[in-house]
Amino acid sequence: MDESLNVYGERLAPCSEDPLTGFFRDGCCNTSDDDIGSHTVCIEVTQDFLEYSRFRGNDLSTPHPEFGFPGLKPGDRWCLCASRWLEAYEQDMAPRVYLQRTHQKAGDIVPLALLRRYAVDLN
Repeated sequence: MDESLNVYGERLAPCSEDPLTGFFRDGCCNTSDDDIGSHTVCIEVTQDFLEYSRFRGNDLSTPHPEFGFPGLKPGDRWCLCASRWLEAYEQDMAPRVYLQRTHQKAGDIVPLALLRRYAVDLN
């Protein structure tokens, strides 16, 4: 696992334990070379984003108990793939983000200045 640092180079704060999120299902947006999707952006889930994600082929609102996935609802926090966040941004559907909970590796895909514009914990 890569070092648990946020976009500021500080200790990565947990994103969510209910629902439990993260590539490692540790509640944080930690990542490693095995995390092909780079699940590094901690978002605030909105209904618009859930509909957008479903339209793009990733239904995040339907529960899948067989995988321990309760389904997401507006207001939840979730570790999202950085490329999916960027794609949503390009379609004017990007959810807000928590910078202290977003892994520094997200910056390899999404410019920090762009994430800052959508930061819940700044604006």
